[in-house]
Amino acid sequence: MKKNVLCSALLAAFCLTGTAQAAPVASNAVPAFALEAEELARLPGGGWLTLDKHGLRLFDPAGKEQDRIAVRAKQLDTRIDDGKVLAVFLEADTQRPLPVSVDLQAGKLVKLAPFPVPTFSVEASCLYRDAQQLDHLFLIGKDGQAEQWVMQGEQRSLVRKLALPPHAKHCRVDDGAQRLLVNESNMGVWAYDAESEGMGKREVVALRKPYGQLDGGAGALAVLPGGVAVLDGKADKLHLFAHQGGQWTALPPQAVALNVRKGDSQLALDGNSLMLRGKSGWQVRALKWAGQAETLPAVAIIAPQAQTEPMARQGDAADDPAIWLSSNPADARILGTNKKQGLLVYDLQGKQTQLLEVGRLNNVDVRQNISLGGSKVDLAVATQRDDNSMMLFTINASGDVAEAGRFPTGLKSIYGMCLYQPASGGVEAFINDKDGTFQQYKIEMSGMSGKQFSATLLRSFKVATQPEGCVADDANARLFLGEETRGIWTTSADAAKPDALSMVLPVGAHLSADVEGMAIYRKPGGAPNTGYLIVSSQGDSSYVVLDAQAPYKARGRFKVGFNLPAGIDGTSETDGLDVTSANLGGAYAQGMLVIQDGYKRLPDGPQNFKYVAWGDVAKALKLE
Repeated sequence: MKKNVLCSALLAAFCLTGTAQAAPVASNAVPAFALEAEELARLPGGGWLTLDKHGLRLFDPAGKEQDRIAVRAKQLDTRIDDGKVLAVFLEADTQRPLPVSVDLQAGKLVKLAPFPVPTFSVEASCLYRDAQQLDHLFLIGKDGQAEQWVMQGEQRSLVRKLALPPHAKHCRVDDGAQRLLVNESNMGVWAYDAESEGMGKREVVALRKPYGQLDGGAGALAVLPGGVAVLDGKADKLHLFAHQGGQWTALPPQAVALNVRKGDSQLALDGNSLMLRGKSGWQVRALKWAGQAETLPAVAIIAPQAQTEPMARQGDAADDPAIWLSSNPADARILGTNKKQGLLVYDLQGKQTQLLEVGRLNNVDVRQNISLGGSKVDLAVATQRDDNSMMLFTINASGDVAEAGRFPTGLKSIYGMCLYQPASGGVEAFINDKDGTFQQYKIEMSGMSGKQFSATLLRSFKVATQPEGCVADDANARLFLGEETRGIWTTSADAAKPDALSMVLPVGAHLSADVEGMAIYRKPGGAPNTGYLIVSSQGDSSYVVLDAQAPYKARGRFKVGFNLPAGIDGTSETDGLDVTSANLGGAYAQGMLVIQDGYKRLPDGPQNFKYVAWGDVAKALKLE
């Protein structure tokens, strides 16, 4: 067989070849001073970190003990990067996780700020280093209670609570694949999303007989490039599983003669070998392995500057924001819909200033300085799902919002909407239905007082499948709309000059279904052809930035991550968003982007909206 050699970028020393095999090597591969360790890790330069009943111990390559933290301890995991070593273990008596920095040059173990004492009995713990290079810790209880924590400097923050399998004694995380692997000792191994944003999913990796290959459930785990090694919980076997094409594939198990019982076994990586501990101590098995380390596509990650107060309703409540500008930039307002309550208004610090309990609003949009009835007016329009109507709101100079009317549409399942302000004046609204129908209305002032609003249907058209998000480019009289599973389309916003729908960007490499919120960033003082279209790529919780004019060049993608000093989580599964290029001061001197967050973390809570500085987006994507 021709050898296929791969040196993993994530595990530079882990160079694996050919078909998976296990073969004994010299018994002294684990030095005598480490043989009694319950858990261990090989360090850069040849040193060792061991954990036993007496504590955490640091040895140099010659076997000299350099430092020790004397404590009853268990559950060791490490992360090594450019010679920097982070270790975390549990104090056995309190079960408090204790992180330690290993100073290899000085030969010292430096205690870092501990995590709080858990509120449940911890059976398994493991580290995860995310795409922001933040270190997380998973804690798993015997009854399936679990928590994910994140650390930065002295800060230790609860990210979320999870429900994981009971009787889990081991876990490990594949950082590149963002995959949490958990053993259910009497059942098998499960894979979960390690990323906290989004609902997540789980996959079966391996199950006990008769459902799978394991004789007695799962023992210890070790992450391999593109796979995992699992010690059988009953038999003396090492099982290897490769993750290929989105599927887990079992390779032939290898006998290891460990004489282990459930929970007794341990695994650790050492270069191109696995170190296995059973009743007879540690032994080493050299592996030949053709798996490739999995890494997700690199995406710029931007920290939010602020967030709104959470919704007053749990579940899928927050949906779509709109930005209203004040003559005093600091007094700008954010309007946000709550699909279970109504319309909320926030200031730039995220504090709620108003609540209009008007029913299940879905999408909202704002236009200002509209010439209607011989005067100027600021309007917000929203879709109302209780009665399939279009709701109008006025906004006064102080940013106070008031209901001003509602109009039936005749639609069966009203959904998204956006406003259009033609160059000729006035304002129009595009409303859509889940069946693909779009309606375009002209909003006017009528009545003897000149203060009563009316809505006149101008035209209707339809897309093939369900739409929602849309945005009108007022300067160029274009409408952009999202067909959730197909992509972004554009057509004329001028009802008197309709044209055929033209595809801007299909669902594919840059854009993941569902296609959701849309907004246009117009460069301050720029020409009509100097804008960017921002679209929520809900399927992968990212945001795509395109030129807002043909040929609609894709400028890049980004995600919104943690701002730990401010206690703000990232965003995921975003429905609606809005953007402005107005100078709102401070971090928002180049404008701001408001994004709905589908899953509130840090800690868990009702949904809200995140504020992102446009300057951070422009810098990350190298926009002009």
